[in-house]
Amino acid sequence: MLVLLLLGLVVFFVLAANNLSVYVKENISFSILLSEDMKEADILKLQRTLNQEPFVKSTDYISKEQALSELSESMGADPQEFLGYNPFTASIEIRLHSLYANSDSIAQIEQQIRSNTDIQDVLYRKELIDAVNENIRKISLGLLGMAVVLTLISFALINNTIRLTIYSKRFLIHTMKLVGASWGFIRRPFLARNFWVGVLSALLADAILMGGAYYLVMYEPELIRVVTPDIMLLVAGAVLVFGVLITWMCALISINKYLRMKASTLYYI
Repeated sequence: MLVLLLLGLVVFFVLAANNLSVYVKENISFSILLSEDMKEADILKLQRTLNQEPFVKSTDYISKEQALSELSESMGADPQEFLGYNPFTASIEIRLHSLYANSDSIAQIEQQIRSNTDIQDVLYRKELIDAVNENIRKISLGLLGMAVVLTLISFALINNTIRLTIYSKRFLIHTMKLVGASWGFIRRPFLARNFWVGVLSALLADAILMGGAYYLVMYEPELIRVVTPDIMLLVAGAVLVFGVLITWMCALISINKYLRMKASTLYYI
């Protein structure tokens, strides 16, 4: 159960990291500065057109007055009072779907948007986008490597435990062979027992993982965007499949080993 719990945690972190990368990428935005001559009706029409583009997840229209109000609130002073005019321009803030949140895609999107003569400028932080994508790539590779290593360790630990159990029954196996029992008949109880051991261990590990995920979401509700029900179902399914498959395969390998052994060999292992 503890080994499967460890394996489940690895699967959870790999899947959650993917969700987290999507969440981070889809919260990276860039701004389109609009021409002073554009009427609000035209701006809203442009916004609707942008919302229909496949790369756009959402858009927010920020008027000149709203931009001035937000800055005045954050600064504690109104720039319009000493400048004599509103220095801001209306803009549309665009959030992209995660597949398009990279420098190459944004460069093509920028070129497409700039073809509209009513758009003054397109502002985004290329270095931030590159840094986010590079860090996500490194974290994903690290988690993938850790998942492979821990899967091998889990298999080795479970295999050793099952081998010791079957080792203690080696003479019983030989006795059953002597009375004419077929290999399939001898294997059946060992495989059935380890199958149910795998199921029970997986269910216990899943219960702990589900409880931990529930606690995390209750402690920080925003995590529901990363720790989704779909992820937890995948983790629970993966733990169950690994639990049954590994225990069943290890039992099959071990029992076949002792079935092939001669009686004289059993005393020297």
